[in-house]
Amino acid sequence: MSTLVEQLKQQAGEAMQKSIEYLDEALQRIRAGKANVKLLDGIMVPYYGSDTPLNQVSSITLPDARSIVVTPWEKGILRDIEKAIMDSDLGITPENNGEVIRIGIPPLTGERRQELLKVVKSSVEEAKISIRNARRDAIDKVKKSIKSDATPEDVAKGAEADIQKLHDKYIAMADDLYNSKEKEVLTV
Repeated sequence: MSTLVEQLKQQAGEAMQKSIEYLDEALQRIRAGKANVKLLDGIMVPYYGSDTPLNQVSSITLPDARSIVVTPWEKGILRDIEKAIMDSDLGITPENNGEVIRIGIPPLTGERRQELLKVVKSSVEEAKISIRNARRDAIDKVKKSIKSDATPEDVAKGAEADIQKLHDKYIAMADDLYNSKEKEVLTV
């Protein structure tokens, strides 16, 4: 089989894998009623003139299933951390006691659960679009390789089938991630 075709299949698989990894990371940031340090991953804090990830200026711990404690490494940035958390889209108000910031994770209302499911669905759909685009790009390149006589037609047909199988595998992975997150969000 043509090495070009193998290379195209590998590139498509890598692109699809990255989509799944990004989706998994995005879904972990969605609050589902229990504390998770990943909730704070996207929060940036102004620190010596530049925005710095929260986990690089403080330690983040989970004392119990419903709370997160953020302990800044420098007391001077306590207010900046508090403001960054309040300005984020988490919808949580932190408590600042002068030493640490406590974040209580309230139980989700039925309405909030439905809103979160919409966000989850949207994230999954974006990942699926990315996976479909990777399939389309790979198949287009395979077809171009037939026209340029770099790949025999029968090899290209087999490659297209393999790329479709890859696509189906990663779409199923995205659906599995959605199903598990849906279950997590809807569990009271």
